[in-house]
Amino acid sequence: MNNPSDFTLAFRKSSYSDRDNCVEVADLSGGSAVRDSQHPERGHLLFSAAEWRAFLNEVKRDRL
Repeated sequence: MNNPSDFTLAFRKSSYSDRDNCVEVADLSGGSAVRDSQHPERGHLLFSAAEWRAFLNEVKRDRL
């Protein structure tokens, strides 16, 4: 997956974030980009669709 610039991504705050622990997610054609909303200048992490789906499944099952 290519490393898109933060300027081309439409980040949104996770509905599970609270005031102090915030992450933002941007949808990509082949996965998702994730960054810390308090420090967006530090960049983002890229996850393939399969990786992101596996992560969300683990969170939903309270395994993380």
